[in-house]
Amino acid sequence: MTKEQIILYSPLILLILIFFWTVIVYNGLVVLKNQVKNAWAQIDVQLKRRHDLIPNLVETVKGYASHEAQTLENVIKARQTAINIDNVKDKAVAENALSGALKSLFAVAENYPELKANENFLQLQEELTSTENKIGYARQFYNDAVLNYNNKKEMFPSNIVATIFNFEHRDFFEADVSEKTAPQVKF
Repeated sequence: MTKEQIILYSPLILLILIFFWTVIVYNGLVVLKNQVKNAWAQIDVQLKRRHDLIPNLVETVKGYASHEAQTLENVIKARQTAINIDNVKDKAVAENALSGALKSLFAVAENYPELKANENFLQLQEELTSTENKIGYARQFYNDAVLNYNNKKEMFPSNIVATIFNFEHRDFFEADVSEKTAPQVKF
């Protein structure tokens, strides 16, 4: 190949390399975006399970602690709010509020020995505890997926491809202050 041919084909070779690089980076971003979607779906499955368990738990507690109506109403209200939200940031806030309401409910249950010994209550409490653990693991997986995606999206040179193809920033599923402190129950 002559010097003139190399000079003539260099821009074409460079364009082909840029094209393949863009395809590789784009596909990597798509994979990470889909991992984030999958991770969110896993959280959503566990949240639905928790939402389905709560009415049974509330009904069981109602029979023993009828004068704790405010605590029960808070749990029901927090559950309904959490069900009706779709975006990650607001969903995290609503689910954190629901976690706080559930902690208050379990704190109230501590004052009723016959409730704590009730087989249905114990089974529901165990299922809810198991679900909470699964939610924790799903949140961790989601946040790891979001971290990888956001890093790839924001780091040079893949941020160029992310900007061109409008890959959007994703929010973490974060605990709020109410989840970091123990509930206060006063009688």
